[in-house]
Formats: sequence, structure tokens, C-alpha cells
Amino acid sequence: MSGPVLFWTQHLLGSGHLRRTAAIARALADRGVETVVASGGTPLADLALGGARLVQLPPVRAADAAFSGLVDETGRAAGESLMAERRARLAGLAAGLGPAVVVTETFPFGRRRFRREVMALLDAAAGLERPSAVACSVRDILQRPRDPSRHRVMLEIARARYDRVLVHGDERLARFADSFPPAPALGDRVAHTGYVAGPSGPAADPGGAGAGEVVVSAGGGAVGAGLLAAARRARGLSRRAGGLTWRLLAGDRADDDRGGEGVAVEPNRADFRSVLARCAVSVSQGGYNTVVDLVAARARAVIVPYAAEGESEQTERAERLEARGAAVLLRESALSPGALARAVDRAMDLPRPAPDILDLGGAERSAALLAGWAGHG
Repeated sequence: MSGPVLFWTQHLLGSGHLRRTAAIARALADRGVETVVASGGTPLADLALGGARLVQLPPVRAADAAFSGLVDETGRAAGESLMAERRARLAGLAAGLGPAVVVTETFPFGRRRFRREVMALLDAAAGLERPSAVACSVRDILQRPRDPSRHRVMLEIARARYDRVLVHGDERLARFADSFPPAPALGDRVAHTGYVAGPSGPAADPGGAGAGEVVVSAGGGAVGAGLLAAARRARGLSRRAGGLTWRLLAGDRADDDRGGEGVAVEPNRADFRSVLARCAVSVSQGGYNTVVDLVAARARAVIVPYAAEGESEQTERAERLEARGAAVLLRESALSPGALARAVDRAMDLPRPAPDILDLGGAERSAALLAGWAGHG
């Protein structure tokens, strides 16, 4: 008998985790599967869910870029009463919906601060008259834990409580075992789906914003100010791109910034992928969704991966892309206006990436697998 699919997802700084989940949920709903996304992060006004339904839990986010703690929507520390309310909401949602499949995004391979919450959801799903199958939805490269023994705990939970692990990446770039060495112990539970690309948006207008420009984007999260500052000064130092417009997509930082000679500053754009498709060079960090947009747009790219607070995931992804000739890597520790100018000059000589350099069919492939596990053929 077929049934609904329930996703649990939690973003803490940027919005990429929720947007990736939304793309899969949208593809699943397009197949006629009742799909519900329970989100525990800050609400997004422009989230595209299609026919899927959003259930917003009382939101929490990271207190800072160091993930030093959790805060609520007012900025106060997230206390036990708030977290207990979230657990109760999730358990009630599972009881009322009766999902055929429960999908947790990242956990148990991350989000360990939410272990009690996710376990409460899994316990509720296991106690249904028809217990839910359980799957994890995880990105291509895991953040490497400071304590490698955590891999053992992740593996124990995955083997005890999970039926499937959907890895949203392409094995030609990164295998799950590369960043999670115990992966072979999970056997055929692991499926690489390809990268999950969001909506492509309208076809790129060759003469629109970004045409022949250097487009600098700092993402949707709390980091990236250093990249924008370096880009302002790099334009005047670039041998190949100094005469081009440098367009800085600065998010909320653009509110009081009018740019300057040859520099345009504006908020993030809904047509970001179209802007990338017509730019001369993109400069960005190396988050999952940004890299997918770069590859989908076939943009020449300079990637300055976020690497503070021990973060390794973006650097690993950028290293692999550079090795395949699809980007120029500039390490965050080496970022300066001069270094950025030289990296942009190098990127100007790159060919545009081949359209098939990465498998971008992850949303549809994930939806097909989940629909089958939920009994929808």
C-alpha cells in the first residue's frame, strides 16, 4: 500500500540544505506522492515547494559562524522547552500523517545537536501501525569531524535505524566513502543520486545582467564579507578583467552600498543561474548549491571555499573541481585583492565546463527512488 513521504530538514546558517530538500520534495510531489517537509530553520519567503506541503517547526539557527550554540528567531538561546515543543510537533506530525517513508536530511551524518529530535521522530514513525521506512538525504561531501570516532557513532545509528542513504553527488567527483570511510559497511543501502539542481529559471537573455561581467556572489548565509571586500579592490589589479564590470551580489549587505566605478552592488538575484550563464567569470564560495548552479550554467569559475572554524567540505569540493579543469581554486587563507585578481585572470582562460561534467539529475532520481520505497510504483 502506498503512502506519504515526510522530510525533516534543518538549516543553520545558509539556506542550501532546505533548498536541496525542497527540490527533491517538489519532484516527488510532481509524481503524485503526498509530500510534507518539516523544516526547523528560519523560514524562507521564496521557497519553491510545488505541490509539497511545508510544516514550519519553531525555528532555530546557529548563533554564529562557529556554530557555538542554537538560538531562536529572537536571537535568544534555544532552551529545552522550545526543543521539547519541536519534538512533540514532529511526533504528532508522524502520527497524523502515517508516512510510508521518513527522510532525515544530513542526520545521522551531521546535525548531532538534533539527535534527540530526530530520534523522537524515528521512534514515532517506528510505532505506527505500518512502520515507516527510513532514509537519509545527504550531500556529496561530509564535513570531517574533529573527532574521527564520531564516524563510528554515525555508522551505528545508520545501521540500526536507516534502510537507505541517498547521497546527492556524482561518484566521478566524490564517493561517499571519500569523506565517510565506514561507508562500505552500509552496503547497498547507499545510492549516489547525482547532484540536486534547483529550478533552472527562464532562459538566459544574452544581453541581460552579468553579460561579459565578473559576477561575485557571497551566498545566502552569514559569511562572505571578506570575499566581497577583496573583490572591490581586485578589479583595479586584474590584467584581463580590469576593464569589465564587476557585479557584487551582496545579499542584505547591499542595502546601503552603491558600489563605485566599474562595480555594481545589488542583493542576491532570483535569476542567479541565468546571470552565471552569461558572465565572463564567476567568483563565489564553494557551497553545494552554488557549485551546482556554476556547473548547470557552464560558468568559468573562481572558487574561494569557506574554511573557517575547521570547515573542510567546500575546500574538498573545490579541489576536485579544479583537478577536473572546471574551476580555479583560491584558498580562503590566501585571499587578497591581488590573489583574487590573478585567479580571475587565470579563469578567463578556462574553457566553459562540458555540460555533462557532473550528473545534475539528483532531484528526479531521488524522487523516483523515494516514490518506489513509498509504494508508488
